[in-house]
Amino acid sequence: MKAQVVRVAPSNSNKPPPVRRTRSRRVAITGLLLLIATLIFVVRPVSHRSPTIDIVGSYFPAWMVCIISGLTLTLIAHWIVQVCRLKPYLGPAPLIYSSLMIIFTFATWILFYQN
Repeated sequence: MKAQVVRVAPSNSNKPPPVRRTRSRRVAITGLLLLIATLIFVVRPVSHRSPTIDIVGSYFPAWMVCIISGLTLTLIAHWIVQVCRLKPYLGPAPLIYSSLMIIFTFATWILFYQN
């Protein structure tokens, strides 16, 4: 007896089923918002300062500190986008990240230096 070899063309039905996530995006976003809200309410009461900050004997205007914190928070947001693989859901990256930096900068000013 001679064995007969039959070639099978690949099809979409040969792919394994997609892996289901154990947590939903809604739960992750809700947890992140709760973390941010908690940090705001914890940090806010200890934020009564003048608009100049003493750093190693040199006084810096508060707007410089706000810009640096806005940049840092934007970099953290970029890292979160990369880790969660959310880049396909974003619009144009320069517009999104520049807007995030402006929002974080103004939010820092309002939270800590509104007096």
